[in-house]
Amino acid sequence: QAQLVESGGGLVQAGGSLRLSCAASGLSISAFHMNWFRQAPGKEREFVATIGWTDGRTSYTDSVKGRFTISRDNARNTVYLQMNSLKSEDAAVYYCNAKLFSLDYWGKGTLVTVSA
Repeated sequence: QAQLVESGGGLVQAGGSLRLSCAASGLSISAFHMNWFRQAPGKEREFVATIGWTDGRTSYTDSVKGRFTISRDNARNTVYLQMNSLKSEDAAVYYCNAKLFSLDYWGKGTLVTVSA
């Protein structure tokens, strides 16, 4: 059974950094597009970053470009999201997603809180 478990969220001051992890089991992240999404209170879930399964190409939503970095460690079957220069608007529940064609798996999320 495929499972994604996020960790690394917490409370951080504006301008600080956090690294989120997404540990996968029951699937190999090297065979999936791995994505991070986030959902702030009262808002829809939005795409944050992706890393391609074939070439490792990355893409980001405009609001995090230059501040966030997605990476993966295939040996550890784990995806990371390094978040620097955090802003109040980055506060949200962050979700890990593994997707390939009709296969679509989600974690339960990890909460990131940014204080002023």
